[in-house]
Amino acid sequence: MLGDNLKRMDLDQAKALPFLRQPVFLLFLMAIAMPLAFSTWLALLNNFVIEVAGFTGVEIGWLHSVREIPGFFAIGVIFLIIYVREQLLGLISLVLLGVATALTAYFPQFSGILMLTLLSSIGFHYYETVNQSLQLQWIDKDKAPQMLGWLTAAGSMASLVAYGLLVLTWKAFNLSYEVVYLAAGGITVLIAVFCHYYFPQFEAPHPQNKSMVLRKRYWLYYALQFVSGARRQIFVVFAAFMMVERFGFEVHEITGLFLINYVANMIFAPMIGRAIGLYGERKLLIFEYVGLTLVFLAYGGIYYFGWGVVLAAGLYVVNHLFFSMAFALKTYFQKIADPADIAPTAAVAFTINHIAAVFLPFVLGYMWVNSPASVFVAAAGMAVTSLVLSMLIPRHPEPGHETILNRFNGTPAE
Repeated sequence: MLGDNLKRMDLDQAKALPFLRQPVFLLFLMAIAMPLAFSTWLALLNNFVIEVAGFTGVEIGWLHSVREIPGFFAIGVIFLIIYVREQLLGLISLVLLGVATALTAYFPQFSGILMLTLLSSIGFHYYETVNQSLQLQWIDKDKAPQMLGWLTAAGSMASLVAYGLLVLTWKAFNLSYEVVYLAAGGITVLIAVFCHYYFPQFEAPHPQNKSMVLRKRYWLYYALQFVSGARRQIFVVFAAFMMVERFGFEVHEITGLFLINYVANMIFAPMIGRAIGLYGERKLLIFEYVGLTLVFLAYGGIYYFGWGVVLAAGLYVVNHLFFSMAFALKTYFQKIADPADIAPTAAVAFTINHIAAVFLPFVLGYMWVNSPASVFVAAAGMAVTSLVLSMLIPRHPEPGHETILNRFNGTPAE
């Protein structure tokens, strides 16, 4: 078991360390380790469950509902950090994600897949909660948009390597699901263990509140998180499933599509970070939600009007690019938050983000059987809701200036 036995170091002291031992480099390694397991799991998932387990839209809906349960209980991180430091909890979560991914193909029954999905999801969601908290605590506000862009690009690079190897070797070496899942999960575990013993335990300057925090002034952030979780879940569950079920994509083809996505993210994520710094979160989020509305309506058109595979694949890539703008929500919260609220609010936000995600997949799974187009129309409606909410973000958000509605309370909005 990983132990909390290494030297503790303030962030100011850490600036004197070589770059390869500084907190930001740890964030980069963690950003690389997570997608090696999760992205490989996701790339193979639809083919694995259809070919091996015989899933339909109903079973895939149930699987993703189970996968989102730990996200709904991400609020548990608040209680865990009373006993386990955030940095250590993040690495333990990576180990759990890696182990569960490594074992996935050895339990091809419905119940086995659900159990390992639940375990890997606990690792994934608790890692993501802690990781968001550490990013916002360790990175200065003025550097956060661009640095988050580079961290997103690093995760995309890791996915690119994993997917590139899948495309090149899946058919050439007749790889099995067992071999690929075992390798991907194992590498994630090794990186997490290395990080634990290589880096000091970094101390943020502001001790975090270790109780649940719900503040009225964060209401817009909560609302955006709720709708974002519902909308994203539809894409994660059904967009790739459509490519396999409707157009017959094989493992190397769906992985090739993911490959294009991550090349695009590597190129554009740092640019998006710079754009957020220049134009602000409001404009970037409005642009994202307008684009997502159009993309989801076009997805519905693929089923309703019979549009073809080339358009579907192109929309899939464009959708990923719009989703890569979502870290503007992180920087918006960083600007309005009390520094001591970052860890507990990250946990609360993840729970809010997953309220709809727990029940939507299996409900929409039944809807999918009768009308796939209606599922994407529902997603477009959620994107429009996000668009309306994003218009309430001030150009320069800060404590006391969380929304443009502050002007009606006698406080300047911008």
